[in-house]
Amino acid sequence: MDTAIKQGTRKGRPNYSMDFKRRLAVAACAPNVSVSKLALAHEVNANRVFKWRRQYRAGQLGAGAEPSFLPVAVTPLPKCKTAPASAEAPAPACTGVIEIVIADAIVRVQGAVDAKLLRVVLQSLRT
Repeated sequence: MDTAIKQGTRKGRPNYSMDFKRRLAVAACAPNVSVSKLALAHEVNANRVFKWRRQYRAGQLGAGAEPSFLPVAVTPLPKCKTAPASAEAPAPACTGVIEIVIADAIVRVQGAVDAKLLRVVLQSLRT
C-alpha cells in the first residue's frame, strides 16, 4: 500500500491524500490503461479510481486536467463574384464549408449555415 494513505476516522476507511488521488487519476486517463489493473496494483477499489478520474477531468482534484485542444485548419474561401449593379437578379451569396473530422468520420456542412443548424449538427455529434 502507498504511504500516502492515512488511517481514516472510521474503522476500515482510509483517507487518501490529494496527491495520491491525482496521481492515480492522471494514470487512469492515459490511453490503453486498465483502470481495474491500476486500482488492483495500488490496492484501491476500481470504482473509487473511476470516481477520482471523473473528478480530475472536472477539475475537482486540485490542478485539474489539462485542456485538450483539437487541431484547426483555416483555409481561405474562394472569392465571390459580384454581380454588376445593373443586374436584375442579385448574385448568389458566397457559400462556405464547415468540415469537422472526428476519428474516422467527416462531417461536412456546405452552403449557407445558420446558427440553429450548426447547433443541431454539433449536438448530434455528442450523442
